[in-house]
Amino acid sequence: MLTTYLFILLATFAVASAVATILSRHAVTSALFLVLNMVSLAGVYLLLKAQYLAVIQILVYAGAIMVLFLFVIMLLNTDKEESVLKQISLKMVVSFLLGTAVLAQLLFAVAGWTDTLPMISAAMTEVGTVEAIGDQLFTRYVLPFELTGILLTAAVIGALLIAQHHNKKGTS
Repeated sequence: MLTTYLFILLATFAVASAVATILSRHAVTSALFLVLNMVSLAGVYLLLKAQYLAVIQILVYAGAIMVLFLFVIMLLNTDKEESVLKQISLKMVVSFLLGTAVLAQLLFAVAGWTDTLPMISAAMTEVGTVEAIGDQLFTRYVLPFELTGILLTAAVIGALLIAQHHNKKGTS
């Protein structure tokens, strides 16, 4: 019961932050709503027992890519976007979070009343775990996994050699 409630709450946060991302007039607030969307999707992945996807969602998308987006947005629009951070108030943030929580509770109540709450099968508890992914990578897909590692290592060595070669030409 608690899992279903958390799922509906996180899904409502994801939908609300996606709508806020689209409707936001300023690029910085839109990017911050996109970060909130990615974090709520990671929470949904955790509820579905897909820990690996949740960690990758936070580290890669919400962490690295969104920091790049925010850096580029701040770099390109420094004059316009300074006022955007002053316009965001604590009242707006709290009202958005509370409104989303109330909407999630309403959706949960309506879904419970109409008997449309989904059931998660027992077979899905082991699908997205880190152990299941590691078991598949190091047993069934060990050759492609190792070949990919060798290819990426060769690419890094090649990039370093090219960079070092250009560096020597520039200093001479």
